[in-house]
Amino acid sequence: FNIWAKVRAQRMIGGSRENGTYYDLPNVPFVQFFYGGYSLHGTYWHHDFGKPRSHGCVNLSIPDAAKLFYWTEPQISSTQYSPYDIKPAEATRVIIHGTTPTNIY
Repeated sequence: FNIWAKVRAQRMIGGSRENGTYYDLPNVPFVQFFYGGYSLHGTYWHHDFGKPRSHGCVNLSIPDAAKLFYWTEPQISSTQYSPYDIKPAEATRVIIHGTTPTNIY
């Protein structure tokens, strides 16, 4: 995959109320979308990294997410607006290993 958008912070809403998987998270930091709605991003609502806690995104500690955000291409300054529709040739490649968890808690 290639990063197609970088956003410093955004609200994330999804899941299902009926299945008990609903979430509404304001100000998710350092979001980097790499496939549809899947992204690398900072996580303030848990510290259980390495355990399934996501609906497909890659959860990172906020300091790690910030370092990764400013390391990946394209580079954006702290005052620049976050780009969408980044061209693959200008974007950092993301390789995901493993499988998407089926039991999310």
